[in-house]
Amino acid sequence: MSKLINIDQSSSLRVPRHSPGQRVLKALMAVLPWSIIVGLLWAGLFIKPQPVGGTVSPPALERRDHFYGLALAPNGEVWASGSNGKILAIGVDGQVRREPTPTERTLQDIAIWDDSHAVAVGNDGVILHSQDAGRHWRAAEGVPRSEVANKLNRVRIASGGLAIATGEMGALLISRDYGQSWQRLRDEEDVAWNDVAILDGGRLVVVGEFGRILLSDDLGEHWEEPEAPIPGSLMSVQFRDAQNGVAVGLEGALLVTRDGGRQWQSVDLGVSDHLFDILWIPQQGRWFASGALGRWIGGGEEGWQTGTLDERNLSWHTRALAVGSNVWLAGADIGRWDGRKWSELQP
Repeated sequence: MSKLINIDQSSSLRVPRHSPGQRVLKALMAVLPWSIIVGLLWAGLFIKPQPVGGTVSPPALERRDHFYGLALAPNGEVWASGSNGKILAIGVDGQVRREPTPTERTLQDIAIWDDSHAVAVGNDGVILHSQDAGRHWRAAEGVPRSEVANKLNRVRIASGGLAIATGEMGALLISRDYGQSWQRLRDEEDVAWNDVAILDGGRLVVVGEFGRILLSDDLGEHWEEPEAPIPGSLMSVQFRDAQNGVAVGLEGALLVTRDGGRQWQSVDLGVSDHLFDILWIPQQGRWFASGALGRWIGGGEEGWQTGTLDERNLSWHTRALAVGSNVWLAGADIGRWDGRKWSELQP
């Protein structure tokens, strides 16, 4: 006979209970995420980060900088205006100092009257003026504006606080108080005026896009416009006296006038590089032009010569400034040229 096996109910399998230590651990794991969240919120609200170490100031001159304007100060410093609202003062000893300005707009040009007064113009119609040798700059208020474009390309000055700025959409602006207030000389029109020569007796010669030239004998009260001598844009004009002047422009354009700007003769330089600035150097009795791809032009009545600053330097330069026996150039880089060697200013 088979045997029956009785199983006592009291000996059935039971689920083991958690120990007190395990229950505590489980409770901690449940509240841990909330503790982390609360801690982060508290830190964000009540803990402020403290600076570590000193503030690092960027150098006055950086590789990324471009400069478009140059001016010579009475103390011998060369001032350069350019990108990000920068104005640099380059000392005779080569030391570079950045002057604080109230704008980050690119400054296309700068001019200095004396040991106190200076003016700079640039993108979006910005005009800055200083009355303390560049230590402080203020933005001119009430500058006439266009609803289309307002870039100012150049500013030229004359004695007594006179300044004329040229720019996009027919901007021809005049100031008689060292750049503090400005008025229009002509109505707005779809042309960029790139430069103006201010001659004795109130005569103005303006050059711009499409080879256009304007003349005035009364500081802009009345105008005449001779036939454009070339179709391309003229970028710069300068006179060595009331009658003799030179204008340069795109695609190697160089024009000469001997009657105060009414008639112009084209000079074939045999180059097509753009020319951006023309400079008369009295000490050397010659003209100098700067342009794209390191191009320079020099000469005058006895003929013209051309070359490049350095075979390793093909930078463009929009402004030239004679200082002693050197010519300072500003553009994609900044430096000086003595007629034989190009010396770039290093950051």
